[in-house]
Amino acid sequence: MKWIKFLLWMGFAAQVNTSFGSDVYPARSIKFIVPYAVGGLPDIVIRRVGQRLSEKIGQPVIIDNLPGAGGINAGQALINLPADGYHFIFSDSAMLSITPLVFSKVPYDVKKDFLPISYLAKAPFFLAVNPKVPAKNLEEFIQLAKSKPGEISCGSSGEGSLHHLTIEAMQIAFGIKVLHIPYKGTGQSVPAVIAGQVDCVLAAMPSLAGFVASDRVRILASASASVSPLAPNVKPMGQDFKDFDYAFLLGVIGKPGTPQVAIDKLNSEFAEIMKEPDMIQKLAVIGVEPIGQGSDGFKKALDKDAESLKNTVKRAGILPK
Repeated sequence: MKWIKFLLWMGFAAQVNTSFGSDVYPARSIKFIVPYAVGGLPDIVIRRVGQRLSEKIGQPVIIDNLPGAGGINAGQALINLPADGYHFIFSDSAMLSITPLVFSKVPYDVKKDFLPISYLAKAPFFLAVNPKVPAKNLEEFIQLAKSKPGEISCGSSGEGSLHHLTIEAMQIAFGIKVLHIPYKGTGQSVPAVIAGQVDCVLAAMPSLAGFVASDRVRILASASASVSPLAPNVKPMGQDFKDFDYAFLLGVIGKPGTPQVAIDKLNSEFAEIMKEPDMIQKLAVIGVEPIGQGSDGFKKALDKDAESLKNTVKRAGILPK
């Protein structure tokens, strides 16, 4: 009987300890898996934000880069880890919104296997042209494209990339036809427009800013629903076409069953970090707008993004590979 009482007491003590342990989250390091190589946008963002998070919570923040297959490798890795509040993915929205559309076999269900945790920021795209293109604004570009259907060439970061899908959406929205030229990343597509190999390109601000300053490229519009603080004088395409909004949404993804105390703590810390002037400046340099919303905001943004991209892929006739 004494042993039975002892075991019962130990079980009760463990429950009490677990309960109180939740009040001191985090008690150890937090790992963020990044589905891209070192130096990619999500990697840069989480390293900057993660350093500040580590300072605030007093625990190490570990970044684990696991690139490949449009985020599938990272997704599988997270699925095999416990939903304990210490293992997450930090990614752009592509692995959730685009990968299931362009890959015929994805070994997980985005809705069932993943849980949006924190919506940190977004990186909008901009339409830029070579200065020799006779278009000074979006309206003139549309008129030019309509007068030369299929002759205006536009570079992207590759088939099935968000850059490519934004070009497709732009054609659908404005009733134009351009010649899509896929490259292997903006490291190739932006130099191509500078060299005049293509007429236009869709890219994020950091890839374009230096060339804008030296008048080697002209930005005509943002692929956003509203004016971007990164370029307040640039017209958003969404001004003429409702709900036109294409950008990388950057945030934390977890698993269902993640302790609520962990979700609340991370959301609270990230919301504060995203308001810090120093962090806002650091993100602006890399073409990122701070958001700082929690699970509900991230889920709504991801759902809207996925639905928009699904419609674009369908109307453009893009088939999964």
